[in-house]
Amino acid sequence: MVYSEEKLLEEKVFKDPVHRYVHVRDRMIWDLIGTKEFQRLRRIKQLGTTYLTFHGAEHSRFNHSLGVYEIVRRIVDDVFEGRPGWSHDERLLSLCAALLHDLGHGPFSHSFEKVFQLDHEYFTQAIILGDTEVNAVLKRAGDDFPKKVAEVIAKTYQNKLVISLISSQIDADRMDYLQRDAYFTGVSYGHFDMERILRVMRPREDQVVIKKSGMHAVEDYIMSRYQMYWQVYFHPVTRSAEVILTKILHRAKALHENYYSFKSHPVHFYSMFEEEVTLEDYLKLDESVILYYFQMWQEEEDPILRDLCRRFMNRNLFKYAEFEPAKEYKKLAELSTLFQKAGMDPEYYLVVDSSSDLPYDFYRPGEEEERLPIQLLMKSGDIRELSRESEIVDAISGKRRTDHKLYYPLDFICDDSSKKNIKKQIRKLLDIED
Repeated sequence: MVYSEEKLLEEKVFKDPVHRYVHVRDRMIWDLIGTKEFQRLRRIKQLGTTYLTFHGAEHSRFNHSLGVYEIVRRIVDDVFEGRPGWSHDERLLSLCAALLHDLGHGPFSHSFEKVFQLDHEYFTQAIILGDTEVNAVLKRAGDDFPKKVAEVIAKTYQNKLVISLISSQIDADRMDYLQRDAYFTGVSYGHFDMERILRVMRPREDQVVIKKSGMHAVEDYIMSRYQMYWQVYFHPVTRSAEVILTKILHRAKALHENYYSFKSHPVHFYSMFEEEVTLEDYLKLDESVILYYFQMWQEEEDPILRDLCRRFMNRNLFKYAEFEPAKEYKKLAELSTLFQKAGMDPEYYLVVDSSSDLPYDFYRPGEEEERLPIQLLMKSGDIRELSRESEIVDAISGKRRTDHKLYYPLDFICDDSSKKNIKKQIRKLLDIED
């Protein structure tokens, strides 16, 4: 038997709080799970700094990746089975891409990427194509198989139906993280009827379509996503932690560039500081490594790095105020001047953070981040775009919501032991009661 068709003698299962069980029967999937690159995902939190807001949010990219795999397994085995043109090779490719889609995420994911201008999708493809255990497993299915998996991740693979399973407006990735994140944060927003959606899915040439009878389940899914973004993912306290995390990394980089002598030398950061990150360097990073440095940097001589690390490790986060950049830019400039006079560097202690989300979009050909819409299969056999049939979805289609917050250290501002008059002016501008 060829490796790509090889099955385990006995099915393996993972107990899962969202899907009850994750089923593994394919030898290749089991071998991929056992690679060191995939096991690394146990040490990367799915929700970054959200655990500082919702204490249960300690789940990992490993959990989520297994969940996405399980949803895709159910789709290809239950919905696509027997479909003309759907081969065993496409099935295995879909399962591997689902399992490995988040392989390149770094510690604290998006905050980390912004500071060092990294791209997790690039590193996902680099791991799949590089000298790694994952690549060695994939190659057992053929020398070109890793390239096909990387193309699915990059959204360039010729079979768009395969891509749509893990990257579309109603894909396995979103269906897993909404439910998983709701479960671990303890909120009710992310729940929707996934079983119903899976039952009404129908494969078409370029994407999965949804039977019209399942429209209300899809509406519920889209509204769940909308609520999760604003109640969980963009929670202002989580964003405060992300602001401090980002500023720690910026400060460490600035100190390195100015030849500061660290007590605890950031050897794991050097390649990123120099913008010469190798795959080997990248794979050595996980959140335990980052938190080790933050723990040690609480004793550094540099007062800013020391203070920011203490804040992050001890959850002494910045407070926030509503902020409208277009209307309040003069106020921001005035506050920046006052912060400097008070001895607080506004680069690190006065931060505007913006969050933006587009919950659902119709097709905009040629535009950046162009999105395929969710299509409904009508009783007549015609295909209709979702927002043309759903008043609920039509009301939010193409509408981007953006929120701005101004973050600052309330304890510094309220400490009148020095520069009392300046801090009083700051409190007045921020509308903080004395």
